[in-house]
Amino acid sequence: MSDRRIVLQPLTAESFAPFGDVLEAVGEPDNIINAGLCGRFHDLANLDFTGEGARAGISLFRSKAHTLPYTLDLMERHPLGSQAFLPMSADPFMVIVAADDSGKPGTPLAFLTRPGQGVNYHRDTWHGVLTPLVDDALFAVVDRIGDGGNLEEHTFKEAWLVVQP
Repeated sequence: MSDRRIVLQPLTAESFAPFGDVLEAVGEPDNIINAGLCGRFHDLANLDFTGEGARAGISLFRSKAHTLPYTLDLMERHPLGSQAFLPMSADPFMVIVAADDSGKPGTPLAFLTRPGQGVNYHRDTWHGVLTPLVDDALFAVVDRIGDGGNLEEHTFKEAWLVVQP
């Protein structure tokens, strides 16, 4: 049996770049607006939707907590649109992604967000399900609304185990 453990690592823009965008307000804002009272961090995600009549929509997701170690047996991807997860609290959550390997997920990577970080998965990126570490976690989700098959799921024959370092 091969080692099926994934060590959780901190989420950084550099490590996550092949899979999507890290959404966070770091450094100085791009613009100061509202009579100098608000800093705007502008255009942080590559929203990408295909298909006739497709549009961006905002939904709210409320999820139960997951615990560590976490058993990863299912990943999904959205071939017709990107998907952004913006936590509505300062609680960290896990982000699990994998490169494509001939139509299925390759070896997964697992990241832990810092308070104030969200993610935008690029279109067609394999990712785990929403995995907050607190109950009743609330997220704003920006994704594709429209007709067409925009969900592919893959169940691993042998699960992975996400562990703390």
